Amino acid sequence: MLVNQRTVAEIVRFEGKGLHTGTFSRITILPAPADSGIVFVRTDLETPVKINALAENVTSTARSTTISYGDVSVVTIEHIMSALTGLGIDNAIIEVEGLEIPILDGSAKPYVKAIKAAEQDAPRRYVEIPETVEIKDEQSGSFVRIEPADSFSASITVDFSSKVLGVQTASYDEQTDYAAEIAVCRTFCFFHEIEFLFKNNLIKGGDADNAIVIVEHPVTDEQLSAIAGLVGKPKINVTHEGYLDNLTLHFPNECGRHKLLDLIGDIRLVGGFPKAKITAFKPGHGINTTAAKAVRKLVNNI
Repeated sequence: MLVNQRTVAEIVRFEGKGLHTGTFSRITILPAPADSGIVFVRTDLETPVKINALAENVTSTARSTTISYGDVSVVTIEHIMSALTGLGIDNAIIEVEGLEIPILDGSAKPYVKAIKAAEQDAPRRYVEIPETVEIKDEQSGSFVRIEPADSFSASITVDFSSKVLGVQTASYDEQTDYAAEIAVCRTFCFFHEIEFLFKNNLIKGGDADNAIVIVEHPVTDEQLSAIAGLVGKPKINVTHEGYLDNLTLHFPNECGRHKLLDLIGDIRLVGGFPKAKITAFKPGHGINTTAAKAVRKLVNNI
């Protein structure tokens, strides 16, 4: 079936702090011409800088995905990239006033609620995968396998050796209700990571509204009080399932589904909608974007 390209139907805006930098930023998502893809534009600079959302422009995957042109970057693009993919949008301009995309509620839900798609008078140009690409990390056991297929699908397995999370699986294909089943799933971290992350300037924008916190090991009342202060809550407790009670889970495997949300956003950096079956074990931004780079190299000889 012939599918036409899509862009956003109208201009939409978001603002808020970035999860990792804690800095305030604004983004404006605008319609874009057919065949232009997804382009970020840093409009807060004296001369605006365009950065194409392509895997070869990835410069960091430290807890999120960063793309750059020269010394100009946009940090944490994966959630908006995932949302645009889930909404079937081929082309958009994302103007960014600031360094990092706002974390909002830690999911892609705000985007899918606000963005409407508009069909364009041009057929979609899919990224055809000529042969299987597989990226492995021998040390961690992680892998991402991308196989040729007639349509896009992804299945992941997440294993943090956690007694709280267990082994979680999640999957997506063109029949999945992305908005209801994937977009609403929020980012997460482990309680024992939080102090380290704050000290290393990685979650300056974390608070009680935008992250699921997993409590893997026993914690003291003093530790809970300290973290409550960091995330802006007067008091925090641990649920019997092993999570902080700042949020209620949407699904038992919400953390696994969020890793799938990230994967969808990272793989979109192949430059469009891939005709591919993706299978991933313990995926993360590093291995996801390395796989996307491998596809770009295979398809475009870059």
